[in-house]
Amino acid sequence: MYTYSTKNKILMANGAIAVALLAGCGNEESGTEETKTAWDEIQEQGSMTVATSGTLLATSFRDEDSDELTGFEVEVVRELGERLDLDIEFTEIGFDEMLTSVNTGQIDIAANDIEITEDRAEQFIFSTPIKHSYGTAVVRKDDLSGIATMDDLAGKKAAGASTSIYMEIARDYGAEEVTYDNATNEVYLRDVSIGRTDVILNDYYLSTFGVAAFPELNITIHPDIKYAPSEVGLVMNKDNTKLADNVNSALEEMLEDGTITGISEEFFGGADVSVKPDIEEN
Repeated sequence: MYTYSTKNKILMANGAIAVALLAGCGNEESGTEETKTAWDEIQEQGSMTVATSGTLLATSFRDEDSDELTGFEVEVVRELGERLDLDIEFTEIGFDEMLTSVNTGQIDIAANDIEITEDRAEQFIFSTPIKHSYGTAVVRKDDLSGIATMDDLAGKKAAGASTSIYMEIARDYGAEEVTYDNATNEVYLRDVSIGRTDVILNDYYLSTFGVAAFPELNITIHPDIKYAPSEVGLVMNKDNTKLADNVNSALEEMLEDGTITGISEEFFGGADVSVKPDIEEN
């Protein structure tokens, strides 16, 4: 038979075990809250925040007549939202701010013709590539801005975003950097035309679209310069793997069923940017 003191000890021990079990349950619930992913929060809100510039022909710009935000990546993202059953909230900011905003969690995705590079891939998650291209140069039509090859960039004034891969290339070749704060394509292109700058290194498809949009300007695509084959994807925070999985699943469906091809042909003069171009670099 147990003595009173022995019974007391057993009751106290059982009480301690019960408290421990309750604490364990509390910690499990807390842990569940702590591990809630960005994707979980996006689904709860029913919306996703996407950064884009609104100034980059033909991937993110405002229609002249309606002033509606549109473009290749804007429409790809809108279709992505439809397939994920999410509203899309666009935030228009400069390119140099986008990756920082993704990194700090202020936005969920950046969509602005952002190239997949080794350095960026170490810091961010890129989606399945939605666009393939290569680099070219916008120069003055009458004299090609005195540029015959990439080596002639030395000492020339190159316009663009400071953190873009194309400005990195320009700097590597000795060009003088001229940057803008989320300026429109017309500002960039007009400055080349009037000689304020000499060259814009950029994506072939975007450059072709931009030059065609301003036929009155003294600008052209350089006929002999092709370099840096590239892939473009949507950019997400490195920790948001569940978001990336869902985004990739939807994008791969869109690539397979021809949706991205159709959007590309609408904005890039019939060209399918979802296919890798066959080019020889020079």
